[in-house]
Amino acid sequence: MDNLAPSMLKSILHSKRANIYYLDKCRVMQKDGRVLYLTEEKKEKQYWNIPIANTTCILLGTGTSITQAAMRMLASASVLVGFSGGGGTPLIAGNAIEWLSPQSEYRPTEYVQSWMSWWFDDEQRLKVAKQFQQQRITYTQRVWAKDRDLQIEGFSLDDTDINKALSRFSSSIEQCQNVTQLLLIEAKLTKKLYKIAANRTKTTGFVRNHENIDNANAFLSHGNYLAYGLAATTLWVLGIPHGFAVMHGKTRRGALVFDVADLIKDTLILPWAFICAKEKATEQEFRQQCLLNFSKHNALDFMFDTVKDMSKQGTSL
Repeated sequence: MDNLAPSMLKSILHSKRANIYYLDKCRVMQKDGRVLYLTEEKKEKQYWNIPIANTTCILLGTGTSITQAAMRMLASASVLVGFSGGGGTPLIAGNAIEWLSPQSEYRPTEYVQSWMSWWFDDEQRLKVAKQFQQQRITYTQRVWAKDRDLQIEGFSLDDTDINKALSRFSSSIEQCQNVTQLLLIEAKLTKKLYKIAANRTKTTGFVRNHENIDNANAFLSHGNYLAYGLAATTLWVLGIPHGFAVMHGKTRRGALVFDVADLIKDTLILPWAFICAKEKATEQEFRQQCLLNFSKHNALDFMFDTVKDMSKQGTSL
């Protein structure tokens, strides 16, 4: 079939879509009713198909271009597109990916209306921020308790240091009087998990630095931006603007993307960044591991369910 109607392309729910693409040094175009990307090898040009109906978002890295016709088809399938620096992370001079959202006036309004019913209340917003963090801990506990691959690598909920770190953070959440305190204890948890991961993988001298080029830091940045893609997709589908954050600050236009991405980053990105660095995996191998984990542990479903629950339950928390 050469041409597909837009209605047919939307048959797969975003929460069930499996693909995220990072492309560099290629040209994205429309050809015969499909979206393709073209790579130029030494002796020949190769075309590769992008199954847009089963894709959530596409990151365009260095050396890429995209045609207007391809953007139109991606929009018809409700695929988000973002421009990034190399490795799926921003250029050094940049501060965030600019997501190009499909044009649609028929997304639901119920979630943003429910969200706004409590968002301007500082107390209610703090309650929702706390609930986000509790959901984050619950997800980590659930995944690390059953993922055999992680347990083989030393990441098990039965380990005293991991269990203690998660339990301490969970119990500290409700004692926070403001978002600043919540951010502080959240940073302490992440720092503790970095230390645990470094110990498990025998990574010496690790310091989290977004500009470092060691594999662990590079994989963390790359994986985080894959999570940002899922978060941006979730919010776009539900019709909630990225600026209405509950934790990362009202002055950051895309802050809610970071809030939602935090639901899965510690669970699925952090340990595998260290494991893949230890195994000297390539960037593509790490990315494939992340996508496998997203699918295996229903990361997108979890994001959708959490955001929908928080939008409707904010005033009753």
